[in-house]
Formats: sequence, structure tokens, C-alpha cells
Amino acid sequence: MNIEHQFNMIIREIRKKHVGNGPREMTTKFTGCWAITEMKGNLTNVEKFMIESTKGYQVVHEARTTLIKQLYSDTEKVEKLEVLVGAQLINIFTDIDLEKDIAMTIYVFDKPLQV
Repeated sequence: MNIEHQFNMIIREIRKKHVGNGPREMTTKFTGCWAITEMKGNLTNVEKFMIESTKGYQVVHEARTTLIKQLYSDTEKVEKLEVLVGAQLINIFTDIDLEKDIAMTIYVFDKPLQV
């Protein structure tokens, strides 16, 4: 199993456990200190219903960006990622296009990844 696949499986496990739905499709690329992950098929059926209203759209977007970032602030949750790539996670940038159901996340590590 290649490192990208292992990385994706850890991300899917974290999101499924804490958000209720893991992405349907994932692609990860490593470059320098970054792991860049594209995720398709993130939204639950409830979230798809919620984004039909303005308030629901705002709530889901907030949950899928700010709250996702908070998940990765827990060192226990990211330990598997850090062991896999041999570096410490120091920052995360994430956004989601709710209409297309595509999220992009950039995981920033403390040193270039040797993958």
C-alpha cells in the first residue's frame, strides 16, 4: 500500500469518526512540507438538505472548515499522520465548495516530507 493511500485512510478514519461521513474519493499529493488532499463526496444527506437554506449553508460551511481545523489540533488524532510521514503537523488550511461537494485541505508539516 503506497503512502498516499495510507495517508488517505487515516484522514478518512478521522473524518468518519468525528464528522459522520468520510469522503467518497480522495487524492493526496506530497510536495515539500505539504500534503495536499482533494476530497469528493464529503457531505451527509442531512448536510445536503441543510445547504438549501442560507443559514444551513453557513452552518455546514463553518462545520466543514473551522471545526475540521479544530479536529486536527488534537495531537492524539494526528499522531498516526505524523508517524506515517515522519514530521509534525504544524498547520492546516481547508475549504469546501458545498455545491460541488469538493474539499481541499493542505496539511503543513514542520519539515520536508520524505515520502
